[in-house]
Amino acid sequence: MTTNDTISLFLKDEAATIRLGEDLALALKAGDCLVLSGDLGAGKSSLARAILRAIADDEGLEVPSPTFTLVQSYDLRIPVSHFDLYRLGDPSELTELGFDEALQNGICLVEWPEMAAGELPAERITLTLAHEGNGRRATIAAAGAQASRIRRVLAIRNFLDDAGYPDAKRRFLTGDASLRAYEAIHHEKVKRRIILMDWRPHPEGPPVYDGKPYPKVAHLAQDAYPFVAIANALRERGFAAPEIFEVDYTQGILLIEDLGTEGVLDDTGRPIAERYRQSVACLAQLHSMPFPRDIPVTATHTHHIPDFDRTALKMEVQLVLDWHIGWKRGTAPSEAERKEYLAIWDGLIDELATAEKNLLLRDFHSPNIIWRPQESGVKKIGLIDFQDAMIGPTAYDLASIVQDARVTIEPDLFRRLVDDYLALRHAQGGFDEAGFLKAWAIMSAQRNCKLAGLWVRLLQRDGKPGYLRHMPRTLAYLNVALEHEALAPLRDWCARAGIGQSES
Repeated sequence: MTTNDTISLFLKDEAATIRLGEDLALALKAGDCLVLSGDLGAGKSSLARAILRAIADDEGLEVPSPTFTLVQSYDLRIPVSHFDLYRLGDPSELTELGFDEALQNGICLVEWPEMAAGELPAERITLTLAHEGNGRRATIAAAGAQASRIRRVLAIRNFLDDAGYPDAKRRFLTGDASLRAYEAIHHEKVKRRIILMDWRPHPEGPPVYDGKPYPKVAHLAQDAYPFVAIANALRERGFAAPEIFEVDYTQGILLIEDLGTEGVLDDTGRPIAERYRQSVACLAQLHSMPFPRDIPVTATHTHHIPDFDRTALKMEVQLVLDWHIGWKRGTAPSEAERKEYLAIWDGLIDELATAEKNLLLRDFHSPNIIWRPQESGVKKIGLIDFQDAMIGPTAYDLASIVQDARVTIEPDLFRRLVDDYLALRHAQGGFDEAGFLKAWAIMSAQRNCKLAGLWVRLLQRDGKPGYLRHMPRTLAYLNVALEHEALAPLRDWCARAGIGQSES
């Protein structure tokens, strides 16, 4: 095994042992082998039981001892196999028990690991329990990413204790496509669950465009300040953004309000028209309100909302050049094609100079909208995932929702949503519909060109082929944007490059 990071914890009672198991359940991932050592009665089975029940989110889950069967498997959020090797006849029998397959597909919890000699993986987490006074001493040895994950969940436990939530029950909620993960927190001091956002600091990465790393060019939030700033500003203006209860800006840990669990899709994943219409109404009201560029967050930090500037716009549309075209036709774009495409975009960005600009949430679509039926008006729409908000053409957010990247918005609903938005904006007075629709077409094309390249990058670079199912929808959306007369040069270029026809 490589050099281990050793963690020592005193567990004062059985409840502390259970809490440690629940915390470890949040740190473990498929491919992890956790070996549990210690004398009889040291708490190995209690710890294993707590891990299994936490992953299952079922405190009543029956966890029989695998002493006689040697292995007990659980089909949970992450599959878990619980091994008790005390009666293992020979280390080679581990293979017959299906250990390798279990580890490949999920997590292995192993009691009495010494019976397996050298058959266990070198990269494993070792947890030893020993009696100490009236409690127990847990010593955890792990390396690399495994150690980092364990230290992170323990840091979050310390954060909860310091924030006044000792003994809080933690459960996995979700992990998004970015660097954030979420936990559901239950504690007797609050009547309903609250949400913990785990937003650990990460390096910015190498320069990718204009000498800057990707997050800098794309204006992606790198810490919690933007999220808190935008959330507070939205709530002050009557919108349903999460209340912020506690924040550790250095560690990237936040406790926030739970806005609910209902979304805007039905059980089959299709858009619910009423909820999309209310979302568009919320957006129309947001776009009509002045929004500050600089928002104080703490006594020493003010968040400046960045512009959706030319550099960010062009970097995103270059994904078509860098990924989509080669995948589509088998040959990379020529230098002449690249030069013409980017020149077209320079012209389109120039056209945005007179477009209405205000706060844009950036990812205003189905995964980031909470439906709150008990509320009224704009508060029916819960807003999340707005930390990357920018100041730019408001039409971008309307394109995001009426051309939902992950849900097909049929033409009838599309027209209804656009008409709703335009009517609401006209009712507010002073609205330039023609200018807005031109900006909408440009921003729709920008977003869908970005996505057409992104889906391929996720396939080829990141090994995630599932996103390709969105490609036909993305190209169909792009075709709608290209119908606007202002996009004639881009429409012609796409036709020559073979972009815009849906692929299966």
